Amino acid sequence: MTSARIGPDQRTEALEAMSGGELDVLVVGGGIVGAGVALDAVSRGLSVGLIEARDFASGTSSRSSKLIHGGLRYLEQLDFELVREALVERGLLLHRIAPHLVQPVPFLYPLTKHYERPYVGAGVTLYDTLSMSMGSARGLPHHRHLTRGSALRLFPALRRDSLVGAVQYWDAQVDDARYVLTVLRTAATYGAHVASRVQAVGFLREGEHVTGAQAQDLETGERFDIRAKQVVNAAGVWTDDIQEMVGGRGQIHVRASKGIHLVVPRDRIQASSGLILRTETSVLFVIPWGRHWIIGTTDTDWDLDKAHPAASRTDIDYVLDHVNSVLRVPLTRDDVEGVYAGLRPLLAGESDESSKLSREHTVAHPVPGLVLIAGGKYTTYRVMAKDAVDAVAHGLDGRIPQSVTDRLPLAGAEGYAAMWNQRRKLANESGLHRSRITHLLRRYGTMIDEILGMMAERPDLKEPLTGADDYLRAEIAYAAAYEGARHLNDVLARRTRISIETWDRGIAVSEEAARLMGEQLGWSEEHVEREVAYYRKRIEVERAAQEQDNDNEADAVQHGAPEIVPAASMGAGVS
Repeated sequence: MTSARIGPDQRTEALEAMSGGELDVLVVGGGIVGAGVALDAVSRGLSVGLIEARDFASGTSSRSSKLIHGGLRYLEQLDFELVREALVERGLLLHRIAPHLVQPVPFLYPLTKHYERPYVGAGVTLYDTLSMSMGSARGLPHHRHLTRGSALRLFPALRRDSLVGAVQYWDAQVDDARYVLTVLRTAATYGAHVASRVQAVGFLREGEHVTGAQAQDLETGERFDIRAKQVVNAAGVWTDDIQEMVGGRGQIHVRASKGIHLVVPRDRIQASSGLILRTETSVLFVIPWGRHWIIGTTDTDWDLDKAHPAASRTDIDYVLDHVNSVLRVPLTRDDVEGVYAGLRPLLAGESDESSKLSREHTVAHPVPGLVLIAGGKYTTYRVMAKDAVDAVAHGLDGRIPQSVTDRLPLAGAEGYAAMWNQRRKLANESGLHRSRITHLLRRYGTMIDEILGMMAERPDLKEPLTGADDYLRAEIAYAAAYEGARHLNDVLARRTRISIETWDRGIAVSEEAARLMGEQLGWSEEHVEREVAYYRKRIEVERAAQEQDNDNEADAVQHGAPEIVPAASMGAGVS
């Protein structure tokens, strides 16, 4: 089956389809949970639409630790079922659903006292045991105990006095935004209608019953109605805002917890394994990420701008201080290439500490026709989606098939193992270096044929981007033509990770990337210039926010950049 595009023409078709009849299910929210709901519902035979007010995955789902894991620390909280469920999902994603996108990654757990070894060892043994449910540990090595010398050989960057030994265990990682896009393209392949930059501004009602949503195309300003038998609110940290449209807070209350991550070059930390450290309230990860390390995260309440959570100087120093407590050569702010901040949608409980709020998810049906899904963690998105569609089924007439997403490979996964084995052949045929083919396979899987096809028609697309040479020019064009990227920031922050993986955060490549997008989207010269100006202003205020001492000051500075202007209003200037 050929994977569906979600480019500009398909967006137009999706809007026409959603406004032209009645859907079985309308999903509000284009993060990982909304994408999962759309795929679960459409693969059960339902007619499905999905709208997202900004870019797909532009909130929490592109700003995570990029881990697919059970959550080792939840064992200490005795939340065994949550960990077991997440580990089963980890196994499905690694081996069946998305082997092209989800990769194993090792972590070192340093021991600071000899008496910790039995306690930590028992916990990691339980972690491995729980992961064996349904064979989900297949392909991942079991944990192993290490002496101090063995641990330092794996992680020479550690201070010798920072550990007496270690335990190494395995988890998995993913490019979170790319995964969301792949779920959405899979849903579209099976018939779902998906559109970004479309905001739900109200609900349609028949008495108490919700019968759809009033929507606005933010690119054109046009308003229209989308009728649906059931609406699913999968808005993450915006859950409460959507609930207010039906009157009051409702049955679910979500608190936002901010987590920030730093990106540093791989050569700043000499190691061949990831690292996990205990902190006062949570854990800190040092995660291998291509030619970089991702270090994080923090865990603090956030009640300011949800669209652009800001990282302050205090946040950055907190992460640096904690990682430097064990490093032989400390990191400084000059070593930080990129910074990103995200918000976790936590179900509010009795605790005042965000780190103790629930990571489990809840499904509610507050009024007829509306289903709410909130909480959870990235790794368990598929279970959350299944539970939400099960709730939808109660509101629809007739029998609905059971979920099949536990055995449904995502776009690019079918035949991936064979294509992976043909890397040398693909390199010879395309004229690309084998390392480039490896890079493309891990981003697109078997959809690599589409991007290689673009390069065959236009050889200039084989060239690396100037100033971001980990990526090819073709990847920018492909993002606009196939992956629903509508603005420059969509490409530099989410379709690629140039905004956090380059020292200038993508400034140098911004004009080249905008012109490549413009060729696919029909942009005028004025439009290209406006996209570049907007992107550069956004980076400028983010950098300035990271020099502020607290959240309020950082948030105020970030309001200095406007939202991207809709295409229909491209004549105005950037302020």
